[in-house]
Amino acid sequence: MVEEIIAEDAYASDYPFSQAIRHGDTLYLSGSVPREAGTQEIVDGDIAEQTEKVFENVEAILKAAGTSLDNVIRVTVFLTDMDDFEPFNDVYRSKFERPYPARSAVEVSDLAKEYDVEMEVTAAI
Repeated sequence: MVEEIIAEDAYASDYPFSQAIRHGDTLYLSGSVPREAGTQEIVDGDIAEQTEKVFENVEAILKAAGTSLDNVIRVTVFLTDMDDFEPFNDVYRSKFERPYPARSAVEVSDLAKEYDVEMEVTAAI
């Protein structure tokens, strides 16, 4: 059975997708972006500040589903500039410990709005 997860403390889009979907003991998060919950404002900052906001949104969604960063098994990262890869990794390393989740990171030409980073997450519950 599929269950939609809604976190009030995370950015919720007006576009047609869920923040996350639970299927069995697995949670699939849509791409999380650096936007404020409630105001929908894009974080005005460098890649480190944007990445911190993305993690805040991800953590709120994980918590709403009854899990945490400790149970993340897969991450996909989209960066608009690979020069941001190391500053992104600095924040990423502060959030995870070994064994790190499986991960892909790719540069994209653009994202849906003026963000520099978007992150998809799969987690166990």
